[in-house]
Amino acid sequence: MYKKINYITAVLVLLASISVNAQVTIQSPYSRYGFGNLKGSLLPQYRAMGGISTAVNKPTGYNTINMQNPASYAGITLTTIDVGMSATFTNLTKGGASDKSFNSTLSHLALAFPVTSHSALSFGVMPYSELGYNYAQKSTITSGSGTGNPATQNVTSLYSGEGGLTKAYFGYGYRIGESFRIGANVEYLFGNLIENRDLQFTDNPELDAGVTTTSYGTRLQNKNSVGGVAFSYGAQYDIHINSKMLVTLGYSGSSASTVNSTRTFLATKFNYDGTTDGGVTLETLDSTGTGKSNLKLPLVHNFGIVLQKYNKWMVGADVRMGKWSDVTINGVNQGLQNSRGASIGGQITPDITSINSYWSKVDYRLGFSYDKTYIKLTDNDVKQAALSFGLGLPLTNSRNAFYKLNFTTEIGRRGTMVSNDLRENYVNLHLGFTINDRWFQRFKFD
Repeated sequence: MYKKINYITAVLVLLASISVNAQVTIQSPYSRYGFGNLKGSLLPQYRAMGGISTAVNKPTGYNTINMQNPASYAGITLTTIDVGMSATFTNLTKGGASDKSFNSTLSHLALAFPVTSHSALSFGVMPYSELGYNYAQKSTITSGSGTGNPATQNVTSLYSGEGGLTKAYFGYGYRIGESFRIGANVEYLFGNLIENRDLQFTDNPELDAGVTTTSYGTRLQNKNSVGGVAFSYGAQYDIHINSKMLVTLGYSGSSASTVNSTRTFLATKFNYDGTTDGGVTLETLDSTGTGKSNLKLPLVHNFGIVLQKYNKWMVGADVRMGKWSDVTINGVNQGLQNSRGASIGGQITPDITSINSYWSKVDYRLGFSYDKTYIKLTDNDVKQAALSFGLGLPLTNSRNAFYKLNFTTEIGRRGTMVSNDLRENYVNLHLGFTINDRWFQRFKFD
């Protein structure tokens, strides 16, 4: 038993250290808004159903960890471990130009333990947001005065960002009576949000003529080192139709917490050598540590409903909304708009008790999600839509342990949906490994 605990603790520490040191894991210009691209607190089995989770307690006879609604922890009856990874293929298009990228990362490690017959706790670590972009804007500046011909200079402004936030959580769920569950998570957000702007003079006449000369550029960097506590909570209520079917209503949300951060500003001068990454840094023009600051998180609400037949099938829907217009970083409102979205999805397991057919015991999942995001560009809402599907593949089971491999594919698009505007097409792959085992129990032998 202690060997199991030590092993899981070691993996947690390893995953946390990887998350802290991770740099660019995505390439998306949309990640420059807010805190980066939000990852969401969803395991692969929920993503495959379009992200429905608010009213999901136990999809089949297996235990799963649904940290999106901590009230669901109360239904966990076995020690449950879930670990996974994800990969993203992205194709950015704008007008006739396009750019492709691929990134992969560890996605989550979560554990849950029953405490009593009507309560359980869960803890784990996973990405909260990812920041990664790199794009350029060209412009022309004019210098000189009087009646003579003014001098013009082409300038490239290069914008880049990297980093992201990681979430470690500890939650508890409690069942009241036979049908009502409540729960809450205490979450610690940590990581770095780094944004750079380079000003490069790209057409120095002497440089173009092959003459050795000096052409300068300036780099401005803003870095927020984040570390602070946030909270999420939820409730679920079951309405039993008969002995095999029930409807579950769910609510979950997160508070408008204020998370601490330390802001650092750095301005440097570099010798521009005509390459895309600038050149050699010559001197630091300004370095300012502004001390303690904060990030204000949005108030978020999720509502869900699920209809399911025990160990057979489940269908459901979620709606969500976030008050992103109140989000601030270092006391500055980020100019975001309130978001809203919806998901529908479900799963079917033909025969969970089948002996002769393996594929009859597989969970088949399908879902669709649509969101009006918190980003608005040139009076046009940035929207996101995705179709998802996946499988829950049972592995060899022992007397007291159950294993399942969950694989999910999401195919989606994000953009203003206006012709010639930036459009992001993506394919997300998620892989998770779930273990159900009996720990901390004494067995009697005759």
